Amino acid sequence: MKLTIDYLQKTLTGTFEYRLLEELVQVGQLKVVAVGSYLIRPGEFIRSVPIIITGSVKIMRSDKEGREALLYYLGGQDACAMSLTCCIGRKPSEITAVVEEETEMIAIPVEKVDEWMCRFPTWKQFVFQTYQKRFDNLLETVDEVIFHKLDERLLTYLQKKTASCQCSELTITHEEIAQEMATSREVISRLLKQLEKTGQIKLMRNRIAMLT
Repeated sequence: MKLTIDYLQKTLTGTFEYRLLEELVQVGQLKVVAVGSYLIRPGEFIRSVPIIITGSVKIMRSDKEGREALLYYLGGQDACAMSLTCCIGRKPSEITAVVEEETEMIAIPVEKVDEWMCRFPTWKQFVFQTYQKRFDNLLETVDEVIFHKLDERLLTYLQKKTASCQCSELTITHEEIAQEMATSREVISRLLKQLEKTGQIKLMRNRIAMLT
């Protein structure tokens, strides 16, 4: 798919200056990525940084035993701070990025990430804002781990996930939730049943409907 100035002005309204939009048309690639596709895996070198236009991308980090924990989601007009860090530092990826909802995105060559920091104030601001979002996500996670019980964390997790996909029903297994929250499937199943009893969710086969 070909990028145009008209498309960028509609989708990135007020985000970037016109000169930067002109360069995006020249070097950026507009892509539509299917659900379940991997954008990056641990150990791979990042060749392009995505700016998400629509859809949802899940960012995960795994430990030495292969267990994965959710870091954050990327939504509209969002970029991955970890990808930006790896580009600037020329390091292999330490995260997994997988598409949760069909995603439309602009892929930017890695060499432009650092170059544009010096040339375009709006790009520099965008990068800083991206880091700030992720830092805020980190603080929220720390608060949840330290101050909230696991059932509260689970409800917050479900609320964030539905907000990310702009839906009220999730297609997900108890095992998938347990992996993302770094706990056991049995614990998640028990807590989900408690949330259902209090009328906050409705459980179906591999689906969860939010009622609050």
